[in-house]
Amino acid sequence: MIRCVLFDLDGTLADTAPDLAGALNKMRADRGLEAMPLEPLRRMASSGARGLVGVGFGIKPGDAQYEQYKTEFLNNYQSALFVHSRLFDGIEALLGDLEKRDLAWGVVTNKASRFTDPLSQLMGFTGRAACVVSGDTTPHAKPHPAPLLHAAELCKVDPAACIYVGDDLRDIQAGRAAGMKTLAVTWGYMGDGEPVQQWGADAVIATPPEVLQHL
Repeated sequence: MIRCVLFDLDGTLADTAPDLAGALNKMRADRGLEAMPLEPLRRMASSGARGLVGVGFGIKPGDAQYEQYKTEFLNNYQSALFVHSRLFDGIEALLGDLEKRDLAWGVVTNKASRFTDPLSQLMGFTGRAACVVSGDTTPHAKPHPAPLLHAAELCKVDPAACIYVGDDLRDIQAGRAAGMKTLAVTWGYMGDGEPVQQWGADAVIATPPEVLQHL
């Protein structure tokens, strides 16, 4: 019996790509560069600073300027977290359905708590989510199973009684490693890796209501 549904945040519960793109485009504007359109940036949104700074400036971890650019990007993002971000269509109804069924739900994200905590409050999760686990809550981030195992502990459920829903290969790897059922969503950002059908999820779903079919 499934007793808890855990969700990734960016690209699964919420479309945060516009504000992440805004943080990058502020960096570009400050350097006299044209803004990049949203769509090329959207696919990399789940990769955070690493993905967006990489797309926007061709800089990767280990390069001389990467840490400086990463810090600037994150500071820009923190100053404008919730301008254009929103829950994906159907998510609020799904959360309401889970609550009507007395099923716990929670958030497990690689986003740092300095962003996750205020976003959770702004999105109305405070007092509703059984847990909110950020990328710095445990010593390891996804694809390590530690954040998901911690979430199950907070929700007082066995990991095998949880479903983890995400839009990135790391989500599915973490969920499987934690012994949870996994659902990969196609409405999210998906990244630039192998096709979602090859991630090894228990199911691939296209709309939020389909989560209910796997309880």
